[in-house]
Amino acid sequence: MNLSEIMAIDEKYYMNTFGKRLPVAFDHGKGARLYTEEGEEYLDMFAGIAVTALGHCHEAFTAAVGEQVKKLLHTSSLYYIKNQALLAKRICDCSVADRVYFANSGAEANEGAMKLAKIYFYKQGLEKYEIITLNNSFHGRTLATVAATGQPKYQKPYKPLVPGIKHVDINDFEGLKAAVTDKTCAIMLEVIQGESGVHICTDEYLKKVRALCDEKNIILIFDEVQTGMGRTGEMFAYQTTPVEPDIFTLAKALGNGVPIGALCAKEFVAKGFEPGDHGGTFGGNPLATAAGMAVFDAFEKEHILENVREMGRYMEDKILALGSPEITEIRRRGLMLGIQFPEGRAAEVQKKLFENRVLVGCVGGHTLRVLPPLVITKADVDEFITKLEAAMA
Repeated sequence: MNLSEIMAIDEKYYMNTFGKRLPVAFDHGKGARLYTEEGEEYLDMFAGIAVTALGHCHEAFTAAVGEQVKKLLHTSSLYYIKNQALLAKRICDCSVADRVYFANSGAEANEGAMKLAKIYFYKQGLEKYEIITLNNSFHGRTLATVAATGQPKYQKPYKPLVPGIKHVDINDFEGLKAAVTDKTCAIMLEVIQGESGVHICTDEYLKKVRALCDEKNIILIFDEVQTGMGRTGEMFAYQTTPVEPDIFTLAKALGNGVPIGALCAKEFVAKGFEPGDHGGTFGGNPLATAAGMAVFDAFEKEHILENVREMGRYMEDKILALGSPEITEIRRRGLMLGIQFPEGRAAEVQKKLFENRVLVGCVGGHTLRVLPPLVITKADVDEFITKLEAAMA
């Protein structure tokens, strides 16, 4: 089946939630490379929006998931699941979390975090239900997480929104402090805002937010759906900062493409959930948690974090060495990069890169989002830089 046939079937039968997509359909991949049925090769510098951390068809990961498929896919959480228990332990062993709940996506994990913060205070008899998030944030597309997302374009069609959610600007501590009331139960933020163009919370801001939460009895939630699992050069982005959250969420790279999300919490707040308070049919099933276990195995055996730090620095240095006056700013932590251009120019560069078979993201026409697999090599980076320079010419 050729691309035109695929596009025609898609346009007739698939709900048009993505508009006119980029005109390509991939058949297989390897590492940082994707291939069409016709054998055209693309350099993947977006990793399915920060999902395929180990690259495509990672040998050990594929073998582990394949073995699980042969054994068992699903039983439900009515019964004990070995992989579920072991993956929860692995997350807790390398983080501040004491307890983990598995969901199917980042949006589900974030909604679970919001529910946990609310029920924690409800069970103490306290009327604390307001949640503060940041403008230009992105927390998901369920009704609650759309309300938490600080972008009107996602919210407008779904008003009235879930009540009790306020939005303030990133790194504006005074604005945040002014939004806090005795009804505030949680502050939820991304350590690095990815969807809006890689905007980073400063350490000073985060320290003040942590202190405010401690003073006012507020739960601090970090959305690590995109930044978790090594993207920043540490296993979790909060580990690159001087503070710890009470709750954090994971998804995307945790399953390397197999859908899974995780709600991770310290013991004191995790106790807010008791039997019957939360649940789901598919979350943490044998297949999804086998994928998560295989991701952890790869991180431990293949020095993934070291590669993220080295390749992140290498890529930034190579971009700076281009000396392009068009690039007005580079925002980076690990292998999460936002390359700022004058308004409209980033979209043009993205289009040229695609024509040269390189995949990147673009925010609002002004920022290229670069989120490659965490296993990229210097050769991959060099090819990207060469084609970026050509795209800007």
